[in-house]
Amino acid sequence: MAEHNEPLSDDSSSHGRRKTIVDRRAGLARRDGPTPAPATNLERRRGPGRRRTDFMRAAEEGEMTQEQFMFVMAIDSFKRVNDLTFPTWTEILEVIRKLGYRKTMASELNLGSRVEDWTERPDSADGVSKTSDEDAEAA
Repeated sequence: MAEHNEPLSDDSSSHGRRKTIVDRRAGLARRDGPTPAPATNLERRRGPGRRRTDFMRAAEEGEMTQEQFMFVMAIDSFKRVNDLTFPTWTEILEVIRKLGYRKTMASELNLGSRVEDWTERPDSADGVSKTSDEDAEAA
């Protein structure tokens, strides 16, 4: 049986091979890389003292709430009716708005200065459906 004690070369014949090997026993961890992005309140990893909410636990264990089930069924119906496998984010937002969701509260997310937060009235139009006024103007 042949032994392979050759160091990894950095010539072009080593296609796809790593040039260095990091031994994790040396105390180097892949997570000790660059500093993480600022907290957005979207982080899903749990650590000490961070428990799943009942909302997340139920969904992950296969017991959806009425709201979760309605959302899944609405997306599934949209995909079937429009013959789509992967709807775009804009199409998903359209379904959410047609379900009756409106931006009525300030955001709990920290998205930085890239996005301006706003609120709207609960009875505002969904903005994705043609209203009867728009139908009359189009005719």
